[in-house]
This record gives sequence, structure tokens and C-alpha cells, in this order.
Amino acid sequence: MSRPTPLRDVHESLGATLTDFAGWLMPLRYGSEAAEHRAVREAAGLFDLSHMGEIFLTGPQAGEALDFALVGHLSALTPGRARYTMIVNERGGVLDDLIVYRLGDEEFMVVANASNSEKVGNELKIRAKAYDAVVEDRSDQYALIAVQGPRSQEILATLTDADLGGLKYYAGLPGLVDGRRALIARTGYTGEDGFELFVANQDAVPLWHAITAAGEPYGLKPAGLSSRDTLRLEAGMPLYGNELSAELTPFDAGLGRVVKFDKPGDFVGRSALEAVKDDTPKRRLVGLVARGRRVPRHGYPVTKDGAVVGEVTSGAPSQSLGKPIAMAYVDTGAESGLAVDIRGSHEPVDLVELPFYRRNK
Repeated sequence: MSRPTPLRDVHESLGATLTDFAGWLMPLRYGSEAAEHRAVREAAGLFDLSHMGEIFLTGPQAGEALDFALVGHLSALTPGRARYTMIVNERGGVLDDLIVYRLGDEEFMVVANASNSEKVGNELKIRAKAYDAVVEDRSDQYALIAVQGPRSQEILATLTDADLGGLKYYAGLPGLVDGRRALIARTGYTGEDGFELFVANQDAVPLWHAITAAGEPYGLKPAGLSSRDTLRLEAGMPLYGNELSAELTPFDAGLGRVVKFDKPGDFVGRSALEAVKDDTPKRRLVGLVARGRRVPRHGYPVTKDGAVVGEVTSGAPSQSLGKPIAMAYVDTGAESGLAVDIRGSHEPVDLVELPFYRRNK
């Protein structure tokens, strides 16, 4: 049975289409996913992300424990900053991609994907055993609400005295939003400017209503998982289970930059990743833009002269480009003459570098 978020009643009152996602009952859309997508690109969208996992590491060696457990150099973070990183297995395969926030000198919060949250928490406990650090999964205590889009700062500024303008990308600060305590983070998964608000479960509903009211004059709309997926696809952001998996290393996904070999000490997967860091991957992650109107979908073969040279990992119609787009792993060297096999019809596509969309800053 799917687990509801604290905002379930709100979603039902808005007529949302609810679906199971990673064991959670989540809003897929509230009406038109195209309209929700455009709202985020042009104004702002309001998302319930309470299914994400929040795992805390505290103690004198919490930073060192994370340096060993993850591929990034997390002890180098200053309090108030965040970093995108990954947890890998001994073979270098990606178990999850994460955002780590340093909340204080001896306190970190690891945000994991919903489908992997329990696995990540358990793995962190095992990897932190040799360190003076405590690992605690507090996912049940938090709701997560995101405001994403070019007008998100204007909207939130009506509800908080926090210095939103001074908050850098991938940084967070504690503050009051509508009088409710929150960690306000300038992070997101849409390719737009925006904020993610970590709040106590009991504050989720009143805060959602307050943001909805504040955002109405600015064109804010509630947005579901469908638009979140098309937004992150346009922004070239990977989705675990599609572009990332335990069979792929960060280098396979073109994200080798997150692996920090120059940090002190060992880390899980280091030897395996060092062995492949200078190799040319057999396949690389690329963007595909369809010439026609048929949409390449996850799992569809990518072909060249009739031979399979890759596979689509994510695909959807792009509201911003007006064409179907996809991400795919394609054989290195296969640059032109590509097509996607859509139910037996080889539909021509053009290979492009990611991302498909960049916001105007």
C-alpha cells in the first residue's frame, strides 16, 4: 500500500491524479502537465517532495565519515553550503545520487531519492562505524516543499525575512517562512532558480496554503511528478533508475567531476573508479532531439544503419523546444545518422550535447 505524504488531503482537494511512486502516493498532475511545466519555466511551480529521504550524520567525525562513505569531499563544505554527490559500491556502481547539506560544524543532512532512502541510510550506518559519528534517518519527521521558477524568490520574499537574495545556489539557511521554522535551500531539480523548504510534518499543509496564496498573483501553480520529470529532462539532470544505476559509474554518466580523488584518505569504490577514470566509456550519455513528432521513450533502442548502438533512458515531449527529446546512452563515436526504434519504425533523431535547456540568469 502506498504511503501518503502529509499533503495528501491537499492534493485530493485540488483534484490531483495520484500515483504510486517509490512506495509513496504522489501527485502525478493536477490538470495539464504542460501547463504546470510552463508555469515553472515562466513563473513558478509548487511541488510536494516529501517522499525524499533525510538522513543526518552528527558528531566530531561526521565529515570524515561522509568522505569515506561518498565520492565527494564533504568535510570541506562550510556550514550552510550543499553539494551534489554520489554513493557507490565497491565496483564504483552508483547506488544513489545525493545532495549533502552541512548544517553545522558537526551536523550534516544527506538527502536521498525516495526509492533508495532506506538503502542509503543502512549503507551509511555501516560505513560510519569506524568514525565518531551517529547516523540517524529522520525522513519521517520532515516534509519537503519546493518552489521553483523565475518568480520563486519574489513569492517567498512575501513570507520570510530570510536573506533570499544573498543565498547562493547550493546553499541553505534556517529561517521562518510564514512563521514556521524551515531549512531554506536554494536547490532544485527543474533547471530553474528555486528553493526547497524542509519543514516539520505538521507545518506542511499550512505552509502549502500560505505559498499558494502568496504565489497566486505571480502565476504559481501546483505541479506534479509528470512536469517535474519533463523539467529535469530538459535540464539534462539524471534520474536514478534511468540514467544512473549500480551497473554504471559516475564516469559512465559523464559525472566524473563529482568524484574527488584528491581528498584525504580512502573511500568506498576508490580503487574501481581510479581504474576507469581515464578510460573512454564504451557508451556516453547524450541528448537526442527527434525530427518528427513521435516520442522516444525509456528502453527504446537507438540505431544507426539498422544496428543497435544505444538505448533511450528518458524521453518526453519538450514544452520549451517544441519537439520530442530524450537522453540516451549511445556508443562512443556514433554521432550522426541516428534513429530511435519506436515500435518497429526507425525515427531519425539528432544528437545534441546536454542540457537541452538553460535558464536566463
